Amino acid sequence: MIGAIIGDLIGSVYEYRELKTKDFPLFTAYSDITDDSILTFAVYEALEKCNGVYDDLGKKTIREFVRYYARYPNPTGGYGGSFLAWVDKIYRTQKIAPPYYSYGNGSAMRISPVAYFARSLEHCLDLARKVTEVTHNHPEGLKGAEATAAAVYLALQGKSKEAIKEYIQKHYYSLNKTCDEIRQTYGFAIECERTVPESIQAFWESSDFEDAIRLTVSLGGDADTMGAITGAIAGAYYGVPSSFVDKLFEYLDDFCTDVAKRMLKRIEEVKPF
Repeated sequence: MIGAIIGDLIGSVYEYRELKTKDFPLFTAYSDITDDSILTFAVYEALEKCNGVYDDLGKKTIREFVRYYARYPNPTGGYGGSFLAWVDKIYRTQKIAPPYYSYGNGSAMRISPVAYFARSLEHCLDLARKVTEVTHNHPEGLKGAEATAAAVYLALQGKSKEAIKEYIQKHYYSLNKTCDEIRQTYGFAIECERTVPESIQAFWESSDFEDAIRLTVSLGGDADTMGAITGAIAGAYYGVPSSFVDKLFEYLDDFCTDVAKRMLKRIEEVKPF
């Protein structure tokens, strides 16, 4: 979770720039969390408020999305157009709107908290579906969220990179291109099927948390969202360096700082590093 927030923060200034190098400043005066982090916080709070009973997780997720939208109506990067129309309609009418059949990578960038509340891999995938289908009920949207959640969960369970890759390839995506190969022709994309496997590959090739973020941003795609996806998996696998966590707090307001601290406590309970 915290890895996702930091990956989003680092990638925020490189979106649309098609950066093709690992040599770039990690934190700048213009870095900021985007809608990716805002909605990750919202998913975390929805799970937290379930108190271990997840029957109405979907409704709680919608409620938190609306609550965060009311607090942060114009985050850096902006909400995706379909999400914005959906959440604003609910906010104005106070009535739940149907999902909008999205296959965008928004489903994957915000999903990581489910792995920290899941009691098994199957439970993790069930939670991922409950969180995701309120908006991204397209098969590819669900697939991207499930693949990311599964990778985070398996990393938390101490599974090897080989085991994680094998599971993803068996159930979700072929990871048959190296980052060097991807980088040659890759550009900005928002579809799950064109961002989630690339983000997982960056984790697969990385040597530590920082290297994972540098690799995924260097592919030249949707840098903040791919930073969130790769950062979520890498954070679960390697742990997040304390210096990165300290740096993150310099960019958060008091409200998000409080949620981030609760996230850190949850991480410690699930997997002490």
